[in-house]
Amino acid sequence: MLDERAGFDTARFHAARAGQLTRACTRALACAAVARILIVAGGCRGRRLAAAMIAEGHAVRVSTRGQRGRAAIEACGAECWVGDPQRLATMRGALEGVTIVCWLLGSCVGATRELHELHASRLPFFVSQTIDTAVRGFVYESRGTTTPPRLLAEGQRTVRELAQRNAIPAAFLTADPHDLPAWLADARAAIGSLLQRR
Repeated sequence: MLDERAGFDTARFHAARAGQLTRACTRALACAAVARILIVAGGCRGRRLAAAMIAEGHAVRVSTRGQRGRAAIEACGAECWVGDPQRLATMRGALEGVTIVCWLLGSCVGATRELHELHASRLPFFVSQTIDTAVRGFVYESRGTTTPPRLLAEGQRTVRELAQRNAIPAAFLTADPHDLPAWLADARAAIGSLLQRR
């Protein structure tokens, strides 16, 4: 319909405006779906998970204890964070802007005492650091290849209790780490379930 007083086609204007709003909504939804994921432990499986999440459009930050791991992490498209879960002060900044944390230390190598510290004392302190941040989900690897099952079970209980107490959704990886396709599917499903609850 032509508005002679204004000199333009009002129907065409409203159609164009509707199209602009639709495109704006689509962009907003796309942005809402993107998350920054922190993967603690940038080993082979961590990097494969990072690559899968990046392929889905997410931003991924992967931690490594030293500079030697940087090249492999950056090669998969992830941001590298040099930090040691045994020295949590080096990990605090890694949480900046993070939506989902993946604590993938079920196959970490170390002395029994060190493994116990990771899952019994460092873990609860790290989870507590996510309170009052942008973190909206925590993934814990509760099955591994080197960590004693009792420690992983203790870690799972700790995460579950702290998550419930602080209203942080949690998910647990139980797939066999030796079966990489199954493990990746489990990890992607865990992250996806937490993103849906944001």
